[in-house]
Amino acid sequence: MSKKASQFQWKVMSKMYQGKGIFKALNTGRIDDHVLCVREYIANIFFYTKNGTTIMIDAGYNYPRLKEKMEWLDLDPANVTDILITHQDTDHVGAVEDDSDGLFKQAKLHVGRTENKYLTGEVRRRVYFGFYKLPQVHISNEKHLLDDGDVFTIGDIKIEAIQVPGHTWGHMVYLIDDAYLFTGDTIWLGADGGYSFIHALAEDNTLAKVSLAVLKEKLKSRGLTPMIITGHTGWTDDFEFAFAHIDKVCNAFKKQKPVDPNAPFDGYDESDDTEEKACTAVLEKAPEIV
Repeated sequence: MSKKASQFQWKVMSKMYQGKGIFKALNTGRIDDHVLCVREYIANIFFYTKNGTTIMIDAGYNYPRLKEKMEWLDLDPANVTDILITHQDTDHVGAVEDDSDGLFKQAKLHVGRTENKYLTGEVRRRVYFGFYKLPQVHISNEKHLLDDGDVFTIGDIKIEAIQVPGHTWGHMVYLIDDAYLFTGDTIWLGADGGYSFIHALAEDNTLAKVSLAVLKEKLKSRGLTPMIITGHTGWTDDFEFAFAHIDKVCNAFKKQKPVDPNAPFDGYDESDDTEEKACTAVLEKAPEIV
């Protein structure tokens, strides 16, 4: 599935979303001393490093330049032993699907127990308001199944899995060292703050909004305001900005208002994602535009 799906999105979705300000992926580079980012078309995958241990968050598309861009950051796929999977969509698991290049065939996948039902075929992934079934995803990697609230460590890295259903039935976000929240496809950062992610791609938009409200209160009740790192629209360390409009959903069929002037006309145009920038630039947070 992953090769065909990746090629389809590159060829077709590039035209569908031109000029709408929907996707604003970060270029390849460094967010800070712990977090490295690789850009794959409109999506980002992330690597978190602490005390000599590096973990990967999501596996992106079946993307032909992944090894090349990892080398820009001095990352070797052979050294990636653990991958946290937020959800099973092919722009988040493509590099570990059975028809991929096998860069991470040795890695253990950490995935939600509910989300795994898509991978076993017990549940089929539906998009476009339930009218379209996506093809079955096949993955043979070893898996560590997670339940909501599970806390575990990889090396010295503390990871908490928090289930936030809506986009998919078992979508997980990962709170790392109580300071970084990798949100996958739950939060869409618009020019005026965060929204629930793209409406046409959710299993249940109402549930997605409720889940984000619960997540916000869960973090606040613990006094946590982590850096929010999304799969398609960058990052922010402004907690209130990230959760500003989670009672609303991003409508991908319309041009966004207010429009972010930094949003690319074609999110699939990677001409500005270069090795030189990756080696030198620090990736700035999503700006607030009123």
